[in-house]
Amino acid sequence: MYREKTALFIDGSNFYAAARALNMDIDYAKLHSYFSADTNLIRAYYYTALPEDQEFSSLRPLIDWLDYNGFAVVSKLTREFTDPETGKRRIKGNMDMELALDMLKLTPHIDHAVLFSGDSDFCRLLEDVQGMGVRVSVVSTTRSSPPMVADSLRRMADIFIEMDHIRNDISRPARPSDSNDTAPKNA
Repeated sequence: MYREKTALFIDGSNFYAAARALNMDIDYAKLHSYFSADTNLIRAYYYTALPEDQEFSSLRPLIDWLDYNGFAVVSKLTREFTDPETGKRRIKGNMDMELALDMLKLTPHIDHAVLFSGDSDFCRLLEDVQGMGVRVSVVSTTRSSPPMVADSLRRMADIFIEMDHIRNDISRPARPSDSNDTAPKNA
């Protein structure tokens, strides 16, 4: 039996924002298991920008876990700059180019690309990848206000996967609320 060759491309900041908008805590082990079932998962990429001058980033434990558990982490340091229009300090750490290049590079070797992002900047990428015969699924949400997926990207995808529909398959169970919880907490 032929199993389709699949690769996952997770736009870390965009996917995190979508999960947060849905009040979801992503369980990356469950996500990996869910998206590798009944397929030949070639690679699972996770893209993120890391703060340059912080000794400890809250992302570091996640990045380390992903590195050791079947994900190829692609990261670069953020850059701080002054916005010429406002004079405010801004931080830049866009990973779109890295994601696009990796997807294009892997396209000849896969049947299905799964993009975890709602960013319309990826529309042209999807068009090119689909033109090379690869099916593309987009994982994001329309259930937030505003929706986290651009309509143009959703229309471009061969399959749109609503995160809220797969909540139980990719997230940790919701924690009981503190207001009514009288049981002692586990550390």
